[in-house]
Amino acid sequence: MLIGLAAAMLIMFNGRIAGISGILSGWLVQPRSGWRLAFLLGLIISPVLWSWLGTLPATHAIHNPWQILLAGLLVGIGTRLAQGCTSGHGVCGLARLSPRSLLATVLFMAAGFVTVFLLRHGWH
Repeated sequence: MLIGLAAAMLIMFNGRIAGISGILSGWLVQPRSGWRLAFLLGLIISPVLWSWLGTLPATHAIHNPWQILLAGLLVGIGTRLAQGCTSGHGVCGLARLSPRSLLATVLFMAAGFVTVFLLRHGWH
């Protein structure tokens, strides 16, 4: 609910889509953009605040640095090809009934399903 609320507030009060890759790349180009910095800091600070209030959900991270590097590179390439990320397309684009966002969301979800299947069934 908080992600949806934050996305709705950003578009209502700032006229901007809450796509993280666009916010980050925009901040890298124009680092003095206060709203972008506040949004990005909120993403970083939120888990810290959550950990003070309760236990963080358990995660299973990949410990191989090459896999992490490859995964980050592929995600970056994917967000450029799709002209947006999961938050921009999956949260904001679907809420606006964008056909392009629907296609992007179906494709990145399918890629995620295939990746998990391959990793869980012995392809490393």
